[in-house]
Formats: sequence, structure tokens, C-alpha cells
Amino acid sequence: MTDPGSVVYAAAGLATLAAALLPRLLGRIPVSMPMIFLAVGAVAFALIEPLPDPLPMEHANITLRLTELCVIVSLMGAGLALDRRVGRHAWSTTWRLLGVTMPITMVGLGLLGWSVLGFGVAGAVLLAAALAPTDPVLASEVQVGEPAQGAEEETEDEPRFALTSEAGLNDGLAFPFTYAAIAISGAGLAPGGWLAHWLAVDVLWRVGGGLLVGLVAGWGLRKLFFRAESDKLRLAEHAEGFVALAATFLTYGVAELVHGYGFVAVFVCACTIRAAERSHGYHRVLHTYVEQLERLLTVLVIFLLGGAVTRGLLAGLTWEEVLVALVALLVVRPVAGLLALLGGRAATRERVVVSFFGVRGVGSVFYVAYAVEHGDFLEAGAVWRIVALVVVGSIVVHGLSASPVMAFLDRKKDELDDRHEERQEGDGTWTTARG
Repeated sequence: MTDPGSVVYAAAGLATLAAALLPRLLGRIPVSMPMIFLAVGAVAFALIEPLPDPLPMEHANITLRLTELCVIVSLMGAGLALDRRVGRHAWSTTWRLLGVTMPITMVGLGLLGWSVLGFGVAGAVLLAAALAPTDPVLASEVQVGEPAQGAEEETEDEPRFALTSEAGLNDGLAFPFTYAAIAISGAGLAPGGWLAHWLAVDVLWRVGGGLLVGLVAGWGLRKLFFRAESDKLRLAEHAEGFVALAATFLTYGVAELVHGYGFVAVFVCACTIRAAERSHGYHRVLHTYVEQLERLLTVLVIFLLGGAVTRGLLAGLTWEEVLVALVALLVVRPVAGLLALLGGRAATRERVVVSFFGVRGVGSVFYVAYAVEHGDFLEAGAVWRIVALVVVGSIVVHGLSASPVMAFLDRKKDELDDRHEERQEGDGTWTTARG
């Protein structure tokens, strides 16, 4: 008789090996790693009956903790990867996406839930909150790579930087609206029962607490990493990559203990660490460790999502829900993104790319799991179906288009750089001739 434990170990080994090999084997082929593991999960759970049902509503706490872990690890990686210094102008595209695109997206999604699906206010707000944030986990193909090493210049192009920084911040900024949905589900729509507490605690205190904890933790950790008095404590000299995990867990845990938003704190902490000794190679060591762990967690979550779809997560799906999912993915986010970026620093083709690649993923699953566990939503089943459909659609649509689109942008950028160099050389020759 085959030992089930042996099968699990063998499968885990194969999955881990695949997570290491696939990004290199796929290259610029228009197939992403999440697409493959989504399909593998769907097939595995369809053919292997003894596998338990991975439905998120039946394993709420596991779903919550697993997606939470995946998101915070990804947020640390995103923050460590950004070379660009935080500033009003340098991050102007990000501020537009957060301040304009996200609110428009939420309003559009909420109206779709209320008008097309007949949701109550609490369910509509939950749908909007869950699908508003873009995902730092599944968007690796359209985000920045490793932090620059050995140089002070900022190396990111505008689309990759915008999508990375947006995903790093809006995952936490969607939390107040999740709390609003929970509050409305319990107290009703009348603002007297929840609005004051929501504004004071769920918005001001929790956002402020997350920002403050992230800044303090990042400042303290970067002092320890790079400037500790003792060589034994100066971890940057010892290339200990797993310390990134300590920074992630410590920051998230402290932020949650003071009732701040841990997602915000982790990303801010990562950016604060990255701001120190910018050309030091230790940033790449930290990022590499986080990226590898993130890849493993992504494999697991997407594999289970594929299995959940096969085992009935989409059972009862209506054409109205399919319509809302398609509009949310292909209309609401792109239109909201284009409106926000009008007149911005990005070129026209870059605005289109940033607007289109509003990848939805693990963060959306986390928010639904959190809200359903803490609130009372009559529309919970429908919200699960729509969010799952949007995430699966995002994995497929964005997975197929990411490599060719980003390759096109890179090619156009190289052509513009070549023309600029030719003009500079021509100007220099002309000046010399006149002299």
C-alpha cells in the first residue's frame, strides 16, 4: 500500500523544482507560471478523488492565513525591489493610481454589484473592496526585477515601477473598505451605527499605525543591517538573506498588535530599508530570499485555487456574475487607470499598459476570507464566485499578454534610447565642426 505521506513529499518536491525551473524555461513565452499551476491544480483535483476539497469557504482559517502569508512576503519583496526614491514627482504615477484609479474602480465595482447582481450595500462594498487592490503576488511579469546593485541610479521603467508600487500600497489601503463592509453587515447602513468608529479607528488609526510602524521598523532594521557598531551585528556584512523574513514577520506582527494595517507597515518597512545604502549588494540578497519564498507560496495558493475551481467553487455561477467579472477585469480597471493617468509623466503606450495590467489575485482572496469570517454577508457565495472568476481570468488574460506586451515596451524604449544617443552624437559632431 502506498504511503500518502510519500506521495505528498514527492509532489512537494516536484512542485518546488518546477517553481525554480519554470521562470527560466518559460522566458518570454506568453505562458506564466501561475497559469501552469492553476491548470495543474485543476487537473489534479479533478482526477485524484482522495484529495480533500480545497474550497476556501470550508477552510476559512487556513485560506485566511495562507493568503495573508503570501501577500506579506510579496509586499516585502516588492518594496525591496524598488530603486526609485519616494517623492511627490518621482512617484506621481503611483499617487494617481492610488488617489484616482482605486476610488473610481471601487465605485464602479460597487455599482455593478448593487445594480446588476442585486447585492445589498454590505455585499456591494465587500465586492468593491476585494477587487479594488492590484496584486503583488501574481504580477511578477509586469513588475520590477531585482534591486540595482553597485550604482545609485534608478533603473525602473515607468510601467513596471508604477505597477509594483501601486500593488505594494493598495493592498493595505483596501482594508478600510473591507472593515466598512463588515460594519455595515452588522450595524446596517445607517451611519450612526458605524461611521464615526470607522473613520477614527479603521481609517485614521489603522492607516497611521501601519505607516508609523513601517517607518520605525524599517529605520531600526536598516541601522542594524548596515550601521551597527559591532561587525557581528552588522548583518549586511554576513549576507544573511533569511533576515528579510524576520523583518517581514516582526513588522507585520507589531503593526497588527497596535491595530495598524500590517500590509501597509510591511511595504513601508521594505521601502525604508531599501532607502539605506542604496548601492549595497545586501539589498539583492534580501530580495532574492523573499522572491524564492514568494514563488513557493504562490505555487501552493494557485494550485489550491485551481483545485477549488474544479471541486465546485464556481458552482451556481450565473451569467450576470460572469458579466460583472468580465466588466471588472476588462473595463472598470482599464478605464479608471486611463482617466487617472491623463496628463501624467507616462507616455501614451505606457498609460495603456499600466491601466490594463491591474492584476487581481491572492490579495482579493484574502479580503473575502477575512470579511466572511468577521461579518455576516448574505451574498458571500456570489462574492466568492465572482472573485474566483476574476482572479482566474486575470491569471489567464494577463499571463498570456504580459510577456509580449512588456517585450514590445522594452523594444520601443531601446529604439528611443538609440535615437537619443544618435542625436547626441550628431550634436557633438556639429559642435566640434563649428569650433
